[in-house]
Amino acid sequence: MNIILAQVEDASVIHNVMLQAFKEYEHATPPSSALNETIESIEQAMMKKGEHAFIGYIDEQPVAMVRFTLSAQGIYFFRLSVIPEKQGQGLATVLIAELEQFARTKGKRISECKVRMSVPRNIELYRSLGYIVTKESKEENRNGFSLSVATMEKQLTN
Repeated sequence: MNIILAQVEDASVIHNVMLQAFKEYEHATPPSSALNETIESIEQAMMKKGEHAFIGYIDEQPVAMVRFTLSAQGIYFFRLSVIPEKQGQGLATVLIAELEQFARTKGKRISECKVRMSVPRNIELYRSLGYIVTKESKEENRNGFSLSVATMEKQLTN
C-alpha cells in the first residue's frame, strides 16, 4: 500500500473512503456521526482545526485512510477507514504503523484513539498493536447521541 499525507484538495477522497467504511454503522445504535460529515466539513477541519490525514492507495485506488491531530505530547487519530472489500488484509495495521512513525518524527510520545465499546473487534485490533484502554466513558457524538467509548493509548518509543 502506498500511503500519502493528504492535502485539503484530497477531502473528497477522504470523505469517500470514510463513507464506504462507516456504512456498516448506519443502523448502529446510535448511528455513526461519520456518515453526516461532508467534504466541506473535512476541508474546514483541515484548514482551520489542524486536522491531517493519511490516505492509502493500492494500484492508484484509495482503499484506506485515517484522520488525526497533533498535540504537545501526542497524536490523536480517528475515523480509521478501510473500504469493505479490503478489510481484514492488515491495511489498518499498516496505516497505524505509518501514523505512529510520523508521530515519532514529530517528537510525540503518545498515540491515542477513542473506540466505541460496542465494537469489540476494533478494541482488539488496537490491543494487538500495543494500545491499552486508559479510560471508559459515556460521550456524546457529533449527532448528540450518548455512547460508551474506550480511550486507548500507546506509548511511542524511538
